[in-house]
Order: sequence, then C-alpha cells, then structure tokens
Amino acid sequence: MNEFNVIPTCCSARREGGNAQVGEPAAASPAVPEIAAGQASKEGMIYLSGGEFLMGTDDGEGFPADGEGPVRSVTLKPFYIDPCTVTNEEFSRFVEATGYVTEAETFGWSFVFHLFVSPETAEKVRGSVQQTPWWLGVDGAYWKCPEGPDSNIDDRMDHPVIHISFNDAMAYCKWSGKRLPTEAEWEFAARGGLVQRRYPWGDELKPNGEHYCNIWQGKFPEKNNASDGYAGTAPVRSFYPNGYGLYNVSGNVWEWCSDWFSPTYHIQATRENPVGPPKGENRVLRGGSYLCHKSYCNRYRVAARSKNTPDSSTGNIGFRCAADA
Repeated sequence: MNEFNVIPTCCSARREGGNAQVGEPAAASPAVPEIAAGQASKEGMIYLSGGEFLMGTDDGEGFPADGEGPVRSVTLKPFYIDPCTVTNEEFSRFVEATGYVTEAETFGWSFVFHLFVSPETAEKVRGSVQQTPWWLGVDGAYWKCPEGPDSNIDDRMDHPVIHISFNDAMAYCKWSGKRLPTEAEWEFAARGGLVQRRYPWGDELKPNGEHYCNIWQGKFPEKNNASDGYAGTAPVRSFYPNGYGLYNVSGNVWEWCSDWFSPTYHIQATRENPVGPPKGENRVLRGGSYLCHKSYCNRYRVAARSKNTPDSSTGNIGFRCAADA
C-alpha cells in the first residue's frame, strides 16, 4: 500500500492539490450543466437577529495555534441558518435536478476511515495518509457510496451527506439560493445564546452522564465503543438541539464555512460582520465529527477550528446552509 504525501488536518485528510489553482473548482464534466442560481426558501430555516457576542476562546483545552483566541466581541447582522446539515436526501434532489458531479467522483476516489472499509475494498485501496494512516484513499468512494463501491446510503437518507468538498457545497448553495455561513455566523449560531461555554449546551461534555453529541468513545483510532449510539454518522436530528434550535453543531460531521482559514488574520480584522481573509489555501471547517476524541482531536468545542483545501473530501465532511435576512 502506498502512502499519500499529504498534510493531516485534524480528523480529516486533504488532497495534494488536485486542482491547478487551489481554491478553484475542479473542471466540470462536459455532461454537467452549469448550475443555475436558485431562489432561497426560508421555510424551515432559523432566523437569528444577530447582535454582539463573544467569539473564540482562551480555554486551556483549546489550540492557540489554530487561532481560537483571543476572545473578542463580534457584531453580526441578522441572518438565517438551517437547523441541520444537508442530508443525503436533500443532496440527491440537487443531483437529480442538475446532474451535478462531485469532486470525489471527478477525482475517482475519496478518503474513508479504515474501520469502515470492507475486506474486499481494503485489498484495492490506493494508499493511506502519512501521519494519519487511518485515512484510506478508496476508489469509487463518494457521497452515494460513502465506504466505496460496495456501500450505499439506502438506510441513511436522513444522515448528513459526506464526501463533500467546499466547491461541491458552494454548487449546492447556488442551486438552493442559499450560501455557506461565515465562520462568525456559524459560531454565533452554534453557541445557541450561551456566553463562552465550551459546548452548545454548556461546559460539561456529558451532563448527568448523557450523550449530547456524536463523537468517538474508546481508543482512537482502533476501537470505537459507540456508546453514543453511532460509530459513523448519525441522523441529522439526533440528540438535543441547542438554544437556537440547531442540531449536531458539535460532532457528527465537520461543516464548511465560507471563510479562508488563517490562524492570525482575525486578530486585527474587523469585528463587525467579519468574513475572513481575502485569499488563502484552505477553507474553514467547524464543529468536529464522529471521529473526534479528546486524546487526539478535541475540536468538538464550539470555538474550535480546522481547515482543508477546497477540493478535499472525506467521510466526515458535510455542510449546512445559511441565507441573508
């Protein structure tokens, strides 16, 4: 088995730069029509009036090198956000309507967590990721066959769509008339009205011993006890919503935000409706995933950040949509 010479990014993996220019969409298949811009329906979305909140953290459990701090006062204008990440059912409707081909399909492969790969598929993987060998490059893995050609989503239509690149998410947003949330909007919404709490529900991971999110339990990366009920993705309305009605903003799947990633740009940038740096190599990911564990990736906290290239896709990356008010 070969090893990909790629940089591990927290609990996801990134391509070496499959596009000629990082940040530009992969070349579309000639059979794929240009995505027409849709008109957003606000039905089912959550209206948030914006205002001032404390973004970031100086918590000792945080990762200063990621740019989680300093804590700063940020002001946002009103916006809408979906209560859940986009599901397989919703993404299926998009593909049926447009003929869209995801980047994982264009490249012909995507990253799959090693415990989810069947013995037959494991014999044919193209390689693993250096430093994070639990990520395998699996031919034929994409949103509809998330563990490879011998898998399907027939019983996961209410689960978050995965193997979605930033560019794929942008195409869906254009079709639906929505957009990705900014990083500041995402954190404002994820906090659910709580001030400087570690999680969307407070500071304790398991209040009264109860699971409030879908993350790893056990010894990462070999044994997941799945005591929260899920070894992989969970239905998008699993667990309790936060104070604003958002589900699974901690764990389940990483969620793309619209900002370019920088660990320092926000320190001197505007604190009013910030949109991130004007350019970069990686886009922001928020929320953590079902693979996060305190021993390795304690990034299911609401202030935690990660990043990946816009053309990267893995079995734990999805997205939720926002819209202007």
